[in-house]
Amino acid sequence: MRRTRTQLLYRDNTIAIEFNQMEEWLYVNWRGYQNYDSVVTGCERILRFMKDTACYRILNDNTHVEGQWSAALRWLAEEWFPEMEKQGLKLFAWVYSPSVLSRLSADKTVKLADYPSYIQAFEDIEPAKDWLRSHL
Repeated sequence: MRRTRTQLLYRDNTIAIEFNQMEEWLYVNWRGYQNYDSVVTGCERILRFMKDTACYRILNDNTHVEGQWSAALRWLAEEWFPEMEKQGLKLFAWVYSPSVLSRLSADKTVKLADYPSYIQAFEDIEPAKDWLRSHL
């Protein structure tokens, strides 16, 4: 079993961001209902911490997200993902929420972003971790 050394970078009631030094990824744990403001604020923090830690692999966990957040998907696809890529993003493992509406929002975001090769969606977190580990 792998030992992990993580550092909590930020936490509020909608998101927690950790730097996993052993695995060399940022772990982003979204929680609850999201809206445009919470998504934009959280994503701006991810971008900042990606640059601050020089860690360009993201484990984006939506397991605990409720409902849809479609108001933010155009911003994500047209502004945030291109900026993340410009700043060095290498891999983005996106773990779906069990909420059908949240999953639809995630799928629409990826489709609007024209299916970038660095994004891979997963049903569960363990395959997402395995994918990131296989691309060191």
